[in-house]
Amino acid sequence: MIRLGVLGSTKGTDLQAILDAIQNDALDAEVAVVISNRENAYILERARDHNVPDVFVSHKGKTRDEFDREITAALHQHEAELVLLIGYMRILSAEYCRIWQDRILNVHPSLLPKYAGGIDTNVHEIVLRNGDMETGCTIHFVTEEVDAGPILIQKKCTVATDDTVESLKTKVQQLEGAAFIEAIEMIANK
Repeated sequence: MIRLGVLGSTKGTDLQAILDAIQNDALDAEVAVVISNRENAYILERARDHNVPDVFVSHKGKTRDEFDREITAALHQHEAELVLLIGYMRILSAEYCRIWQDRILNVHPSLLPKYAGGIDTNVHEIVLRNGDMETGCTIHFVTEEVDAGPILIQKKCTVATDDTVESLKTKVQQLEGAAFIEAIEMIANK
């Protein structure tokens, strides 16, 4: 069983898919801790609802390195082996990326390298504006260069002519949970 540490700043929709897979014995893993830099992030409530330890770490008044050291300490305290970035709205320090090298996964709401550096609904807006016929998500290893780490999994969906930013976000998020589960299994079975 692999122990997961989750960093998130938003709702944690993908975390729910992972928790459901664990509960249904479809994924041999344990979410050891959920950490957020936002005290009121719904992802922390989602963790509490599933009896998963949750930790708030404020980034205010700290350097990126100081903040990331606190995050690392919390992950070690809860014996996390693999770190998942789920709606985590912070750039990781070079030191953090080195410490957790090949053990941090991020989900990006596009088919990287397309729209690297974009976030959340901005990516879906660009997809629609550019008239892309397909989009999807990418699970990749995190490196010092944003959205440039080795790609582990990509899942695709068709962009319909009547799609909106919100409908596209919903389609892509449905792919993200499944992609994360597949990525976790791949790493756990290495």
